[in-house]
Amino acid sequence: MSTTLEAASNSYIKKLAPRMADNAYLAVWGAIIVLTGLILSIDFSREVTGILALVLVLALLLAGVPIGLGMLGASVIGLMGMQGFRGVEGAYQELIYSSAASWSLSVIPLFILMGIALWKSGITSKAFEAARQWLGGVPGGLAVATNFSGAGLAAASGSSIGISYALGRIAIPEMLKVGYRPSFATGSVAMVGTLGQLIPPSILLVVYAGVAQTPVGPQLMAAIVPGVLLAIVYSVTIIVRALINPSLAPKADMTGVTFGTRMSSLVGMLPLTAIIVVVIGGMFVGLFTPTEAGAVGALAAIVIGWVSGRKTHPGLRGFLSFMKETLTETVISAAGIFVLLIGVNILTRMLTVSRLTNFFTEWLVSIEMNTLVFLAMLAVLFLIMGMFLDPLAIIMLAVPILAAPLTAMGVDLIWFGVFLIMLAELGLVSPPVGILSFIVHRITREPAVNLGNEISLTEVFRGVLPFIAVTVVFVAVLTVFPQIVMWLPGLSAS
Repeated sequence: MSTTLEAASNSYIKKLAPRMADNAYLAVWGAIIVLTGLILSIDFSREVTGILALVLVLALLLAGVPIGLGMLGASVIGLMGMQGFRGVEGAYQELIYSSAASWSLSVIPLFILMGIALWKSGITSKAFEAARQWLGGVPGGLAVATNFSGAGLAAASGSSIGISYALGRIAIPEMLKVGYRPSFATGSVAMVGTLGQLIPPSILLVVYAGVAQTPVGPQLMAAIVPGVLLAIVYSVTIIVRALINPSLAPKADMTGVTFGTRMSSLVGMLPLTAIIVVVIGGMFVGLFTPTEAGAVGALAAIVIGWVSGRKTHPGLRGFLSFMKETLTETVISAAGIFVLLIGVNILTRMLTVSRLTNFFTEWLVSIEMNTLVFLAMLAVLFLIMGMFLDPLAIIMLAVPILAAPLTAMGVDLIWFGVFLIMLAELGLVSPPVGILSFIVHRITREPAVNLGNEISLTEVFRGVLPFIAVTVVFVAVLTVFPQIVMWLPGLSAS
């Protein structure tokens, strides 16, 4: 997604994913040229121009153009086709500044800074060790430990790819060492990454709030209960499967694990726990706004990150080096997100001018489609889109079009944000091109991780399928009982 850690992890995907054939690549650029020419030279109705501009966005994404630049380019062409140069000039003068100059969005660089500083502190191994000490003895205990340690890391960093990448190098060899089936081990690691953008702090939730114009605090609060429940559901799934078929996950050797060692393992978790309590608890009780919570969390993460990693960054010079690395990655990552926000706001302006959203809303209301049926159709669409597009791209493309129709149908946009992100994150593990599954497979190619086992990509996908099934059921439950999502925001508001 947005952090430098995730960008580095994505380099593995580039090595694995097949390159688009030259003919197909040329065909996509040919389509882009044709679409641009049609929009600029033919006087279509505004609705048709809006549709063509959306198709142009998708074509630019297929051609490898970055999401933000693709939306900016297609929106400019769409506005030119409908309003000429003055329409483009007005949109740029108003929206480039206003898209970024929002106090609520200042939490984005703070959350990114917090996450990067914590990843540099080495808390991943401490989180897994504490979970192993306490949960290793239950059926599928190491997978359960991986799941809950990932949930804890999600509550401190919010990086889907980073969580799977970091935990995979630690947890997969531990599970293989005691005889876990490779598909079971890799599937549990891949799925824990999907919690990264669900349990706050979550950059995706903040970005969604900015696009959908929902309040950031309640939007973050809304994901806590579903995120925790989903972590529990994954753990129950692991335990039940291990009980039904013990060969999937033999019990780990807990020799040397005592009450004393378990308590000692918790000491290493105290800084992480403190940050989670301060950030999430402070927002819940109203002590901090999301931005203030992000600032406090970022400051704590910087101190903890440097203290924990002072062996590699000793003294004042080491601290300055640590700060330079952390701040540089934060600025690069935050800048990329704000370009995306500018792009989506100009895209929204283009859609408003085209009257496409109004047309879509009126059409849905006129056919009187059942809300649950409509949400089920969207769930299928998001699952398919998630197989090929980044969750951020799905948010940017879908929310500007769907916000008005959903509001007209009585769907709470805060609830819908959790619904959308859960399904988009599911696409990160789904075949044929789930990014998290590719990353986990890449990790298992290292001898220190696979311990001599040949693990195919098919096995990784086979391992995530049971989790995908239970997640779809869980999303259906949230759809029927939206109070599960809306309970905590309502409680914190009162």
